[in-house]
Amino acid sequence: MKKYVVHAAVLTVLALGASAYSASAQIYVSVHPAWHAVRRPPPPSPRHVWIDEDWTYRGGRYVSTGGHWASPPHPGYVWISGRWEHGRGGDRWIAGRWGRH
Repeated sequence: MKKYVVHAAVLTVLALGASAYSASAQIYVSVHPAWHAVRRPPPPSPRHVWIDEDWTYRGGRYVSTGGHWASPPHPGYVWISGRWEHGRGGDRWIAGRWGRH
């Protein structure tokens, strides 16, 4: 009985480790999607910051989320634009985010 409990525990740890690894898998591309020019409308307020075009992986491909105005979540925060990063399997999109100035 003890042998079965040890085997079950080992299998559980392996399964959890495999699921954590697959959840952090990155999507790589060899060709970046086409960039779209976005017309920037006037800001809703002086506090708003323009967020450039961003990308998200949906339906087996990267799609543009377009540019938009947003207000910082906290005073002193700035928008750090997303970027393409070259990796071993190709290029992947690193999404933009808010950060402290």
